[in-house]
Amino acid sequence: MGIMADSIATYAQPLLDETDGSHEQVQKAFSIAMLCWNLALQPEQELEDSLARLRPEFNMNAAEFTDFFESVIQPMIMRHREMFPHMSRLASGGTAPRTRKEKYPGTARNAPCPCSSGKKYKRCCGR
Repeated sequence: MGIMADSIATYAQPLLDETDGSHEQVQKAFSIAMLCWNLALQPEQELEDSLARLRPEFNMNAAEFTDFFESVIQPMIMRHREMFPHMSRLASGGTAPRTRKEKYPGTARNAPCPCSSGKKYKRCCGR
């Protein structure tokens, strides 16, 4: 397997350990792991909304879904944050390194910096 597949399999291991090894249960464990992976990448303020939209998909009442969240989803989100701290930092509002084109679209390297420092862009915010 590749490094990404290995990472996902390692991340999903606690859920895989709970299966009987059947294809159906392994697939379900990986599906839940991928759901938790995606939830872990969301900003905190969007997580609650996503969970509210997901609840009907699981055909669970509020108490069952709360239990599922506390016993499966939340621990898997925490596992993701521990295993992949840089991904979680970005999801919590941190910033990724940005390229010149993303930071100031259309700014040439030798143009004056848009931040009004008086320097060339390449010597200021373009670093």
